[in-house]
Amino acid sequence: MLEVVQSISISPLYLIATAFFAWYPLFTSIMWAMTAVIYAFRRERKADLDYYRVDDAELPAVTVIVPAHCEGEMIDRTITGVLALDYPHLQVIVISDGSTDETVERASEFLYDERLTLIDKRVNEGKALALNDAMAVATGELIMVLDADSTPDPDALRWMAPHFVRNPRLAAVTGNPRVRNTDRLLGKIQAVEFSSIISLLKRAQVVWGRVMTVSGVMALYRKSALEDVGLFVHDCATEDIATSWELQAKFYDVRYEPRAMVRMQVPPTVRALWNQRARWARGLAQVLHRNLRIWTSWKNRRLFPVYVEATASILWAYCFVVLSIMWIVTWAAGAPLLGATPFPMWWGMIIGTAALIQLGTGVLMDSRYDREVLRFYPWAVLYPLIYWIQMSVITVIATPAGWFKPHGPGTWRTPRTAD
Repeated sequence: MLEVVQSISISPLYLIATAFFAWYPLFTSIMWAMTAVIYAFRRERKADLDYYRVDDAELPAVTVIVPAHCEGEMIDRTITGVLALDYPHLQVIVISDGSTDETVERASEFLYDERLTLIDKRVNEGKALALNDAMAVATGELIMVLDADSTPDPDALRWMAPHFVRNPRLAAVTGNPRVRNTDRLLGKIQAVEFSSIISLLKRAQVVWGRVMTVSGVMALYRKSALEDVGLFVHDCATEDIATSWELQAKFYDVRYEPRAMVRMQVPPTVRALWNQRARWARGLAQVLHRNLRIWTSWKNRRLFPVYVEATASILWAYCFVVLSIMWIVTWAAGAPLLGATPFPMWWGMIIGTAALIQLGTGVLMDSRYDREVLRFYPWAVLYPLIYWIQMSVITVIATPAGWFKPHGPGTWRTPRTAD
């Protein structure tokens, strides 16, 4: 056994895998944090506020579409929040996609507001097809998509819509999701994650020139751009990622607006989180497979870094899981492989420190708009120690299903609870 372990430890493939495993998280943590700081310096200074000052008469009409499946416990709060949006030209469409609970009845109570339209589909066909059906009666030049368990801040559209006035090639602006249910440990960790991973990474990607995805929880689209790409991609587990890539492959711009915040419900249990992230991982693999075509066109070169980074993150998850299994097996045999331990040693502590710096950078940036996120930062220590493990295992399990089946419907698996 010792001879086998020694031969593995000096093989080129093992050395490459361990080097990638060690250096990738360190390099990306530094790169994301530094690039996000560049974004903040360029786009989040007080001097830039004149950019958002647009007369009401110049603001495009907006249609807010809220697709819902069995969201009876949530829909009241969501519709109330949408109708409270501070925006002059607003249409609201709530579309129930095969709901079997009281979603339609609860939404009907708001029909006194003439801005609201309610569509009751009797068959569950998934979020994307529900959105596409609602597009047929949407009158706005811009389309806001909002998850039915979320509530936008009243000024969200005031921050998002001016981007479309300033940039005619802009197809979408993604908002800044804030975690509402932070009473449990998973909610606290996800509150840090959305500031330090998702929000920070979007800042960095805007500097690169392309964004991996708009946040499906709340995004504002140009209707004509959606029509140009055939509306929302419906045969994918993650319509938001897939549609983002379709838009950018046609050279439309996508931007991130950290000031446009939305309060959302995150999975409160390990099982619910597992199911959500498995869908995300499967959907990302589908999108990467479907977009292999970008490598045949130099015009799509701005998507290359996003594609490479997404692929590298998946490969790192495989390295983590495979090397950990190899270490456990060889440790049980009495000759553990060097460099493959899943437990943080001195280099692991360096990686963990870099991760905490990245997490802290994201929290500080978002604390400008959401002071509450600062109090969750102490829980960030659990992110590299525990959260990475779960996310890596999910990625390893879910990726093949998406890669080898790049087309497939994405039906709904709600309901959720209100707390």
